Amino acid sequence: MTEDPKPRRRRAKREAGPPRDGHPATVQVGDARPAQTRGPETSPAAPAHPGPAPVFQPVPAAQPPSSVPEGPAPRRRPRMWTVIACVVVVALVAVAALLALGLRADDARDARRQAYVDAARQTILNLTTIHPDTAREDVDRLLAGASGEFAQEFEGRADPFVSVVADARVATEGEVIVAGLETETDSSATVLVAARAIVSSADQPEPSPRDFRMRVTITDTDGELTASRVEFVP
Repeated sequence: MTEDPKPRRRRAKREAGPPRDGHPATVQVGDARPAQTRGPETSPAAPAHPGPAPVFQPVPAAQPPSSVPEGPAPRRRPRMWTVIACVVVVALVAVAALLALGLRADDARDARRQAYVDAARQTILNLTTIHPDTAREDVDRLLAGASGEFAQEFEGRADPFVSVVADARVATEGEVIVAGLETETDSSATVLVAARAIVSSADQPEPSPRDFRMRVTITDTDGELTASRVEFVP
């Protein structure tokens, strides 16, 4: 004999929703069968030649605003050519200043030397230019520019000299041919002078030239240039 199978339990079933017309919802009872066991699910086969995988670059996170106040932008260092240009300009200015000072010093020295030469020329002109009618004025003019040894030579001789010139009717007209500086110190200079005098007198009314070469020492006394010595040069 075969045994009866075990009685199957039926599953209750009811309709969804609230009961209609006040009647309870009907419940159906079905067979309670064990659920079928499914095997592991398999994914579809991958393609034979997969393409390159997409590359995702990370996006940097947003930085929170800084609470520190921004200071002034840093200064840029000057370029090398700017520094060189400044150095060149400074050097040129310094050289120009030195040249200007040198030129001023040269001009001052040249002016001083020329003043010595001019004083010597005037002394020789005064010495070689004398007329009988103006002898006193001529001698006074000569002594006004004399000092030292040269002035002493005329002490006590000015009046006799004026009398001789007036009596002999001596007339001389001087001319400086050339003059040049020989030596120079801080307060004096010697000047060589070549001169010519046209001489006439009562005994020799015909004017005749006479040439002289003289060395004149000019001395600077408190800014005043005078002839302190006059000597003939053979």
